[in-house]
Amino acid sequence: MGSKKMSVFTLSLMTVAAVVSLRGLPMMAKEGLSMIFYILFASVMFLIPASLVAAELGGAFSDKGGGVYTWIKEAFGSRWGFTAIWLQWIQNVVWYPTVLGFAAGALAYLFMDPGLADNGTYTGVVILVCYWAATFLTLAGSGVAGAVTRYGVLLGTVLPGVFIIVLGVMWVVQGNPIHFLVPDAATAAAEHLAHPHARLFPHLTGLGSVAFLAGIILLFAGVEVHAVHANELKDPASEFPKSMFLAAGIIFSLFMLGSMAVAAVIPAEKISLTAGLMQAFKQLLATFNLSFLTPVMGLLAAFGAIGGVMSWVGGPSRGLLETARQGEIPPFMARTNKNGVQVNILMIQAVIVSALATLYFIMDNVSVAFFVLSAMTVTLYLVMYILMYAAAIKLRFTRPDLPRSYKVPGGNFGMCLVAGVGLAGVCFALLVGFFPPSNLPVGNPALYVGLVAAGMIVFIGLPLLIHARKKPEWRQGGNE
Repeated sequence: MGSKKMSVFTLSLMTVAAVVSLRGLPMMAKEGLSMIFYILFASVMFLIPASLVAAELGGAFSDKGGGVYTWIKEAFGSRWGFTAIWLQWIQNVVWYPTVLGFAAGALAYLFMDPGLADNGTYTGVVILVCYWAATFLTLAGSGVAGAVTRYGVLLGTVLPGVFIIVLGVMWVVQGNPIHFLVPDAATAAAEHLAHPHARLFPHLTGLGSVAFLAGIILLFAGVEVHAVHANELKDPASEFPKSMFLAAGIIFSLFMLGSMAVAAVIPAEKISLTAGLMQAFKQLLATFNLSFLTPVMGLLAAFGAIGGVMSWVGGPSRGLLETARQGEIPPFMARTNKNGVQVNILMIQAVIVSALATLYFIMDNVSVAFFVLSAMTVTLYLVMYILMYAAAIKLRFTRPDLPRSYKVPGGNFGMCLVAGVGLAGVCFALLVGFFPPSNLPVGNPALYVGLVAAGMIVFIGLPLLIHARKKPEWRQGGNE
């Protein structure tokens, strides 16, 4: 960027754009007012520590391109560096069916048939069509992907997000019932409640009661992607924390107000994880005689989700391409087409997405399929964050003289405290991710745990196996 410096506000908005997605509003809305606890937990125990630690690592290795591969390789060697970048890539691959499942739910309202949102076959078909279309557009090196991404964020995320918050405020001001203030029948009977009751903390009956915490933390993931820009601020030491706290405040507000709007309109037990946003839009727009806007909102929300996918299809896989050029994986994965796009990696990625999308065909409940994939995604990403925190602590002691444009304040104790808080948060979230949520009809709990555990074992075991079988000629092949 030469001498041009980035402003605090610009970096904050970049972070918000990378993190905020409307697909998470129904998941948080299902928790009623206790969503405030979840969002605060995710902000304090995850978002802020991840931002600060990634900023130090990104600044320290900016001359090497940054990224979790470099950071963790410097601390623990190439095996774990490769594992980290692999997890960052593969969690995105597992994430695609969840965000496109949300797009399918929104499109059902464009077709004026909300029942389709609960149809697994319809959802699976939409995922396959949209993802393969995004893959071929990326392979073509088309500028369409950039346009879809830009307009998708503005028209498909910001506009519907602000609109549903405004409609939610109008709903409350006009004296309509606020569903998150009314307890379910079981809770009311147990607590002998005579009046509406707002519960700010989860009703704990076991770890299944807070299983959504893992999925909500996933909504805050990705902040490390922009931490590499810390050294582009005028004064990284003082401005980067300001940028992250501003971003955290905006993210907290958007998630909380948006999910409260959904929770106010739709009873928790009726909220669909894939179509909850559109359920709320349909109710709100009908109330204010604006039903003609329902299919428009469905189209915009789907457009935003697809735009998000377009922005990521070719992104994380570029990091994996670099490891191929470094000889970490077989050279055939470094093959690019005439447009310079990593063709073999993208095709492998598309095949994995297609296999995961079959969950929607075989599971009776679309929300359960959505949550199983979310839980599988978060376990993979959280392991990557554990490696990142551990690398940051180790490098403070083994590489104390490493030039750092930004340092977590408080010396080595400060780093251990901040990274320790982050480690505690991700380890707890990792644990609860294996417990079926008590407010979803998951059916056989053993099957749920088995699917999540199998995904974690397979996708973490693969990079370790590939590294163990690495051959010297791979490096030469990757550099051709």
